Amino acid sequence: MSSLRFKAVEEAFKKKALEVTAPSKFASDYYGKYVFNNKAMVKYLSKDTFKALKNVIEKGSTLDISLANQIAGGMKLWATELGATHYTHWFQPLTDGTAEKHDSFIDYAGAPGEDIIEDFSGKLLAQQEPDASSFPSGGIRSTFEARGYTAWDPSSPAFVMDDTLIIPTIFISYTGESLDLKAPLLKALSAVDKAATAVCQMFDPTVKKVVAYLGWEQEYFLVDEGLYATRPDLVLTGRTLLGHESAKNQQLDDHYFGSVPSRVAAYMKDIEFEAYKYGIPAKTRHNEVAPNQFELAPIYGECNLSVDQNLLMMSIMKRVARRHSFRLLLHEKPFAGINGSGKHNNWSLGTDKGLVLYAPGKTAVENLQFVTFLVNTLMAVHKHNALLKASIMTAQNAHRLGANEAPPAIVSAFLGTQLTAILDKLENSTSEEAIVIDDKKVLHLGIPNIPEVFLDNTDRNRTSAFAFTGNRFEFRAVGSSANCSSAMATLNAAMAQQLKEFKIEVDAKIAAGSTKEKAIFDVLKVYIKLSKAIRFDGNGYSDAWKVEAAKRGLDCETSVPKIIEAYTSASSIELFKNTGVLTEVELHARNEVKWETYIKKIQIEARVLGDLALNHIIPVATRYQSILLDNVYKTKAVFSPQKAEKISSLDIVLIEEIAEHVSTIKKNVEDMVVARKLANVIEHEKDKANAYHDQVLPYFDVIRYHVDKLEMIVDDEMWTLPKYRELLFIR
Repeated sequence: MSSLRFKAVEEAFKKKALEVTAPSKFASDYYGKYVFNNKAMVKYLSKDTFKALKNVIEKGSTLDISLANQIAGGMKLWATELGATHYTHWFQPLTDGTAEKHDSFIDYAGAPGEDIIEDFSGKLLAQQEPDASSFPSGGIRSTFEARGYTAWDPSSPAFVMDDTLIIPTIFISYTGESLDLKAPLLKALSAVDKAATAVCQMFDPTVKKVVAYLGWEQEYFLVDEGLYATRPDLVLTGRTLLGHESAKNQQLDDHYFGSVPSRVAAYMKDIEFEAYKYGIPAKTRHNEVAPNQFELAPIYGECNLSVDQNLLMMSIMKRVARRHSFRLLLHEKPFAGINGSGKHNNWSLGTDKGLVLYAPGKTAVENLQFVTFLVNTLMAVHKHNALLKASIMTAQNAHRLGANEAPPAIVSAFLGTQLTAILDKLENSTSEEAIVIDDKKVLHLGIPNIPEVFLDNTDRNRTSAFAFTGNRFEFRAVGSSANCSSAMATLNAAMAQQLKEFKIEVDAKIAAGSTKEKAIFDVLKVYIKLSKAIRFDGNGYSDAWKVEAAKRGLDCETSVPKIIEAYTSASSIELFKNTGVLTEVELHARNEVKWETYIKKIQIEARVLGDLALNHIIPVATRYQSILLDNVYKTKAVFSPQKAEKISSLDIVLIEEIAEHVSTIKKNVEDMVVARKLANVIEHEKDKANAYHDQVLPYFDVIRYHVDKLEMIVDDEMWTLPKYRELLFIR
């Protein structure tokens, strides 16, 4: 086995960067080539059909079967010209990934057995029927209740990949409950549109629509596929369960924003070329902090489309990685001791007039509107900080949160000194004063030939889970492997409910005789005081903040199974019910799925860890121990007792150390297996998940500690698993 490790290392060193050629000199020449976008619709649909479809997308008009048939005909013609022979409904089950079932366009031309034709009707476009009982449902669907439906989401364009027309859809049960992550997101986006538009019309009556925007930043690791194949933990769990830190990791900060390694640079080019074909506006690429960690980010887009593009991008990244002899790691913490990976969600709201609601304005009215949305966001995050944490919490993300590359497992909001001062002044004001906000300040550096630098109205705070960064909020706690739908549905639902409550309170004051401006100021002043606990501009990594956060009443829970319970708290049920995003039945079902997923993740890792410890580590350690014992006996046979004792003393120390580590590993693996068996007989998923967290998971660190000590003792040539220095520094 050790020879496999060294052969993988040798082969990895030989690999060169692939030659990657752009499809055209300009990205604009092939951008969106495989997407049924406006350009394609104009070409393949009649004017009336195109106009009707745009009404469906933009105004929520009803999609009748005759319109669906016309769209399906044009879409099929477009897709087949690109080589498509099949179609599929692409949906987002409660697995955090995507699913698809491919069907051919062929059908009988007449009676069965006769000639075939290629057909694609509006019914096939609008609806399919996957097996609902085979996906996680939290009890909504049983094995004998298999029927479920996927329904076309026209707001996210179809696309062609390989030979298949891929149609983004929602996924619901036969009885109407949501079984996916997209349907609640669409409902939340509709709710925030309605609530935010009503508030905007207090400032500008001509506003007809508010759109939620999302810009995600995708962090990831790349590992040579040969080295990956010789690490069973990476293959089966996505992270290294064992492995001593490399002598050099990220402590010199020399990887961050450094020169991109040639193989990786070719990979980055390749995924960008692929992304552009699918209308994904990939903009930024760079080295991240940890060795072999990188990041890409697109230009922001409408939230629902941006979520779908992220899911597609993760798929593209995996496919292209294989082409470059890499394996993509999207796990939030694939390596201990260095930074993990997140997916910062940059979220904002904007009107159909082109106004970004989180950007300070040029007039007092625009600034009052800006502060209105800012303060209401703080209120929403304050009220639902536990729920927002639950929306991003998984077994994987729990390893990352609180480390030096991610916010802690406490949701707080960062505003910066200028906005904090403005809110403090507003809180203590006695009249509705005009709000003055400097959008940019000039910083004169006094250095020849260096232009003036414009300062944003906030600094940045990487320790804040929810930070204001100039014209948007950055939800930094989202994990790298996550489907953004979960966080975005929760955030937009919370914002929708908060804006509804704000409008009701302001209207009540106006009805009581207050002016509109005074009513808004009075409500905002109360909100500023009530939400003050969520504002924190300091070091979120400090122990002092954990103590302070608890005093403020913020949720400081770190156990994943307990954090998930926030979904079914009274306030959460009320929130999702009032906004129409999720019913109480759906919420309880999703929690069952989350607990079940957590159990299975820890269960799989426990099995892999036990297997590695007993079948890889201990045999190698005892084999090396036997060599040392043999050396001791031979030394005694050759040298005098005094000299032999002196020569073999180091070997004896190592023999004893190995014995202690091996004994401890074996004992803890056995105890972990017993704890797992005891947890498995627990009936309720929540209790079982808590047992896995409290009784099984603690063994991981103990076993790892002793295995990693053995790694530093055992002969390097005998060690079978690629080490961190090889996994992280061979590119």
